[in-house]
Amino acid sequence: MPMQSLKCLFDRKIQTLFPLVLYSILLLGTSRLVLDTLRSENSYAFRLYGRPRGRGGRSKLPIAVLPEYRIGEDCNVFEGKWIWDNVSYPLYEEESCPYLVKQTTCQRNGRLDSLYKNWRWQPHGCNIPRFEPLTLLHMLRNKRMMFIGDSLQRGQFESMVCLVQSVIPRGKKSLQRVPPMKIFKAEEFNASIEYYWAPFIVESISDHATNHTVHKRMVRLDSIANHGKHWTGVDILVFESYVWWMHKPLINATYGSPNEVKEYNVTTAYRLALETWSSWLESNIKQETQKVFFMSMSPTHLWSWEWRPGTDENCFNETSPIQGRLYWGTGSNLEIMRILHDALQNLQINVTLLNITQLSEYRKDAHTTVYGERKGKLLTKEQRADPKSFADCIHWCLPGVPDAWNEILYAYLLKDYQNFS
Repeated sequence: MPMQSLKCLFDRKIQTLFPLVLYSILLLGTSRLVLDTLRSENSYAFRLYGRPRGRGGRSKLPIAVLPEYRIGEDCNVFEGKWIWDNVSYPLYEEESCPYLVKQTTCQRNGRLDSLYKNWRWQPHGCNIPRFEPLTLLHMLRNKRMMFIGDSLQRGQFESMVCLVQSVIPRGKKSLQRVPPMKIFKAEEFNASIEYYWAPFIVESISDHATNHTVHKRMVRLDSIANHGKHWTGVDILVFESYVWWMHKPLINATYGSPNEVKEYNVTTAYRLALETWSSWLESNIKQETQKVFFMSMSPTHLWSWEWRPGTDENCFNETSPIQGRLYWGTGSNLEIMRILHDALQNLQINVTLLNITQLSEYRKDAHTTVYGERKGKLLTKEQRADPKSFADCIHWCLPGVPDAWNEILYAYLLKDYQNFS
């Protein structure tokens, strides 16, 4: 074939292929823009298209959750181990989040070591998706998320606020204190992340947001309406209730007659309280539009002999997790776990149990110890010098373990999220 004819044939093939190649490039570019919106405010798509405008306004690009970002049905995120990761963790720093209370800011309060911030929870055989604050805010558009429980649940609330607030510009976010609630708002998404103080879930004499003590407990086991009116219509409810129940094995409570106070075994009282809570859920939750989660018990590390036989201390000065073996401390009550499991099994609606107890059991190193508050005040120099009496081995430093809880909560929200909803 003459050279001229070959050249003409080659030119025609190029002309035929060029539109297909151009279309492929444009398709890949568009896909990249959609994926970029999942990342951060510095992404190309975020800068190009801007933030959503107006109350309840929609962004110009819908959020897409690809299959690889969803945990599979065979992925048990609650079984795994803590991996040292000082490259990508912590996900925020104390100084970058103005919404933390003094109870959780351990380094600001004098803790010298910071290793507790650099551990990442890694499930066996699968991965938890990287927490993307902008993605969560898109999922929360025009919605409310509420954490309900005691001060441990408040810590999880503060963790979630710190995880998302960095991508929201100044003037477009706020935190209101409306006792017994705290309300964080992301204005441009018309979204809120909220906290509601209810240490027993049902009503009690400890329901005042600040004026309460665990030493005086009286629970109204069949009363929940005063709390429930604040939960009605909330899109995502995250419940927790444990530590306040376990102060002593017996608890004063009313059931049936509001004026007849009786002494109940704690496990019996807990079961009756969950029955009341279950009835409220079944009467008030619309499964088509609302999601309900329950956080399992947050463990304590009060006695060092449980993980290091022959010692008589607590969690003070612990600097690394328990590793290489299964560990379950006596502070986590298996009977309470069974009662909770049975209550959720008997419910007529779906409630997702986030079983964070075992993964948190390993973290003897991450409590506030002497670097938190006691009765609303930081410990004195004399109190810090006596950690055996004053170390707090219940609450957690932030950043820290509650961030892992929220990464798991985020993974479950991603799992159920419908693309382009």
